[in-house]
Amino acid sequence: MELENINLDIKFIRSQFPAFKDSLSKNWTFFENAGGSYVPQQVINELNKFMISTKVQPYAEYPMSKIAGENMDQATEIFAKMINAKTREIIIGGSTSINLYVLSNALKYSIKPGDEIIVTNQDHEANISPWRRLSEVGAVIKEWKINPQTAELEIETLENLLSNKTKIVAVTHCSNIVGTINDLKKISQLVHKKNALIIGDGVSYAPHGFPDVKELGVDFYTFSLYKTYGPHLGLLYGKEEILKKLPNQNHEFLNGDYPYTINPGGPNHEELCSLIGIYKYFDKFYYHHFIKDNKNIREKILKVNELISKHEEKIANPVLDYLNSRKDINLIGKNKIKNKNRAPTISFFSKKVSSKQLANKLVNNGIATRNDNFYAWRCLEALGIDTKDGVIRISMVHYNSEDDVNNLIKVLKKIPD
Repeated sequence: MELENINLDIKFIRSQFPAFKDSLSKNWTFFENAGGSYVPQQVINELNKFMISTKVQPYAEYPMSKIAGENMDQATEIFAKMINAKTREIIIGGSTSINLYVLSNALKYSIKPGDEIIVTNQDHEANISPWRRLSEVGAVIKEWKINPQTAELEIETLENLLSNKTKIVAVTHCSNIVGTINDLKKISQLVHKKNALIIGDGVSYAPHGFPDVKELGVDFYTFSLYKTYGPHLGLLYGKEEILKKLPNQNHEFLNGDYPYTINPGGPNHEELCSLIGIYKYFDKFYYHHFIKDNKNIREKILKVNELISKHEEKIANPVLDYLNSRKDINLIGKNKIKNKNRAPTISFFSKKVSSKQLANKLVNNGIATRNDNFYAWRCLEALGIDTKDGVIRISMVHYNSEDDVNNLIKVLKKIPD
């Protein structure tokens, strides 16, 4: 069946998430998904199963321990397949911020005084500060600045910054403020022409469709699993040929045993195992909407990604249209989603009242959102926005509904322009 004839079954999708039945959360219209998503029942089941039956030190021969180790390995293998990576290219750590800090600490030994590192002022601070700190070992930090009129990163600006001294370029795949999906594949190609490394931050991209890291051509890629319907963990992908050469950041006896060398202390066992539930959810998602077949994990994810994008475009564009029609509101980024040119992460501010005041009005009317700089304070600063008051951010994912959108617009209409 052709995708254009299939619509996402929102009733089925929401039935998989206990939060929509919970007495505390069920009456709220939840638009803070970019801060952390709800989890499906399958994740909760896997977490409970581990804690009840296998909460022991893994990899011994007695059954509880053996099963624990097998499930930890299975979770890593599944996620590798979901993003088209090798199992030994996947690191599951405490968060994206931690993963990137450890990675930068490993890469600093290859940096010589005068080497250049390019960061943007559009990114979340997690993919800026670890690289800026390498100035301590003599790196020259160059900033790829957004166009202050459009809030966009422009490829021509990067081309002017790149040089034969460039060693690392760190850039977001999707801005958590602007919503724009940057052409990471093209950026990777430009960076590799200078024999430099490219580090992609996919935290704001992955909730809207797990990427193919090989297709993107990145050397490293990271995202937060608690924003992709799982527990509070971060995933870091790194090319095997690079990981095996990085200096050990873990226990001395693990030297050479990558990727554990880039994961001090190892992963959280129970939360790692619960990642199996994310795949079980998406597997159920796939078979609910498509015919039963023998597609592999990545092929299923591709089909799910397409259906998610179609649904997110359907629910986000009415919000973008409404905000863009208000003379008292400044919308940041593109005013329309088309062919996945932006995520349904929508930031705006009022010309009349503070973001805090407007956010409070939304919350008082059952809309779960907030005002903040969302750790992208450099982006707001470049746009001339008060970084303490910040912007209001409406962030949607595929379990948001047309009813959610109607509720939001109804509340916004109560606020005089």
